[in-house]
Amino acid sequence: MIYQSTRGGHTAADTAAVLEGLAPDGGLYIDPALAGRPFDWRNCLTLPPLGVAEAVLRHLLPGFEGMGELVRRAYAGKFETEELTPLVQVGDEYVLELFRGPTSAFKDVALSMLPQLITAARRQEGVTDRIVILTATSGDTGKAALEGFHDVEGTGIVVFYPDGGVSPVQRAQMATQEGGNVKVCAVRGNFDDCQRGVKEAFAAIGSGDALKGKGVRLSSANSINIGRLAPQVSYYFLAYGELVRRGRIAVGDPVDFCVPTGNFGDILAGYYARLMGLPVGRLVCASNANRVLTDFLATGVYDRRRDFLRTSSPSMDILVSSNLERLLYLAAGGDGALVAGCMERLSRDGVYTLPPEPMAKIRQVFSGFCCDEAGTEAAIARVWRERSYLCDTHTAVAFSAAWDYEKQSGGSAPMVVLSTASPYKFPAAVLKALGGDLSGDEFQQMETLERLTNVPIPKGLRGLKEKPVLHTDVIDKEQILPYVLGLIDRKEV
Repeated sequence: MIYQSTRGGHTAADTAAVLEGLAPDGGLYIDPALAGRPFDWRNCLTLPPLGVAEAVLRHLLPGFEGMGELVRRAYAGKFETEELTPLVQVGDEYVLELFRGPTSAFKDVALSMLPQLITAARRQEGVTDRIVILTATSGDTGKAALEGFHDVEGTGIVVFYPDGGVSPVQRAQMATQEGGNVKVCAVRGNFDDCQRGVKEAFAAIGSGDALKGKGVRLSSANSINIGRLAPQVSYYFLAYGELVRRGRIAVGDPVDFCVPTGNFGDILAGYYARLMGLPVGRLVCASNANRVLTDFLATGVYDRRRDFLRTSSPSMDILVSSNLERLLYLAAGGDGALVAGCMERLSRDGVYTLPPEPMAKIRQVFSGFCCDEAGTEAAIARVWRERSYLCDTHTAVAFSAAWDYEKQSGGSAPMVVLSTASPYKFPAAVLKALGGDLSGDEFQQMETLERLTNVPIPKGLRGLKEKPVLHTDVIDKEQILPYVLGLIDRKEV
């Protein structure tokens, strides 16, 4: 399979695209013919969870050999349930629980698979260089990537997160990570600073000789890497198939999905499922107070020139949504020059306006809604009070957006809310919404929340406070490139 850069003519085989992560021109790799390649989605619905993952990944990444074994290694016995992503009815909506993996976040679905894809691509491409993964995280990607890549032969991983911009539980998950090939570093700045610094490191190293003779090449675990995005497509098929089995829908009926969104990867996976034939109806993009995507979908103007707000849903505290670039490419009919121009203006001026025709195509599928901190708190309380379901802050934003969309549209299709993290990753915010006792640190608050709700703390989070802190580095945002080169020179990753 030949993948293309969203910004122009650079191409790569799917295996090479996974290894590279980011195209040399700064674009994201994409299959320009995805919508035209037939996929037996009806048969896919009849398969068990690992079979669904294998079928979807074979279609999206057909150049990989032994995909069934790669899927088994990634998932078998590592999630709380055999369904991987169980579907739970909560009132009139359905909740797709994506947090049943080892780090209690939706990123586990993709980042359990990506190390298998990286090592397979390395073998198939005949690469002997060590692959060093650079990753920026707004909270959950970091721990999930560390969990997936730690001590994986032939790889190293460096995770950057915004200092003070993740929850104490998220920070503890990363700072206590064991492994001889891992490094975690806080950055004085926000997530966009981390993401921009990682992209600039890729660009600087790719255009020079910084790694020449070192036996190292870089890749990414962010959803800019197609090997990270592709596994996420499978859980849309899992959710749809489960609705069919329960008799809620017949095969062919539309289903709407509401997705709490920061970097736009999780919701883009739903669009990929739609392009593969799955009857995805509306994709509702749920944003917190950093409402840059809501405004873009309403106006066609993407404008990051605004105050960056730190909220109780930090994984959505993002002003530059990288994966939106892939949607622009698809909506513009593969016009790489248009996409490159938009990205150049965003970098230079902080704003771009998408032409009316591709914007109209996007609006045919996507709707955008947002809620502020008060709305997030109210949604957590309402879902618990009315439906006895405990949700985290990001899922609460999605519930609020789903209600707003349903009120506006009056649609009759089932609504699936994607729940992206365990409430125990944000115990202070959840307890506050429920009127609980906020005394003590976040680890004591986890225990208070468990006593209040009788919802058990996930195994991977219990006892986190007692683990030794192994990573304490903090740097300025301008130091990301020299920090990475120093780690490589010292063979610390």
